[in-house]
Amino acid sequence: MSLTTLDPRTALVAIDLQNGITAMPTQPYTGPEVVARTAELADAFRARNLPVVLVRVSFAADGADAVPGRTERRPGGLAFPDGWDVIVGELSGHPGDLHVTKHNWSAFHGTGLDVQLRRRGITQIVLTGIATSIGVESTARDAYAHGYHVTLATDAMADAVPEAHTNSVEHIFPRLGESGTTTEVLELLAKTHAA
Repeated sequence: MSLTTLDPRTALVAIDLQNGITAMPTQPYTGPEVVARTAELADAFRARNLPVVLVRVSFAADGADAVPGRTERRPGGLAFPDGWDVIVGELSGHPGDLHVTKHNWSAFHGTGLDVQLRRRGITQIVLTGIATSIGVESTARDAYAHGYHVTLATDAMADAVPEAHTNSVEHIFPRLGESGTTTEVLELLAKTHAA
């Protein structure tokens, strides 16, 4: 893990830090730990007038916008409790933040995320969120394919399956970008972007 630089126009992109997902058991960090570290990053990005993007996953009540592909392992039924897809309170309430709703694993597929980032001149993203091997990794892959520099704050993400988290961090992320801790991202941000 080593971080080299943050571009002048870097955005923080937080994946699926919403009530229903952050309440699930995750490893190696809990949902509240991931949220706290992401909130620390978000405050630092906002202080430097850098974009914060809050991504959530949601589906229509009838499931019409759910991914229809045939798979061997489908998630449970689409009956979600009220408020499950609401961004957690620790991150919400900032009118300048961008909000993206996705219906797939990646925050890029079927959303306006790429357009919103490009209109703001963003060339790099810092990713956090849950789950490491699903929403975060899928978004990292697409960000890389779209030509963004990708930074992964690996202690600000977690997964329901520890081995899946480890696989993403150790084997996939090094091929997509640079990884580091929240502290390392904050230190680099302080060096390269005046508050």
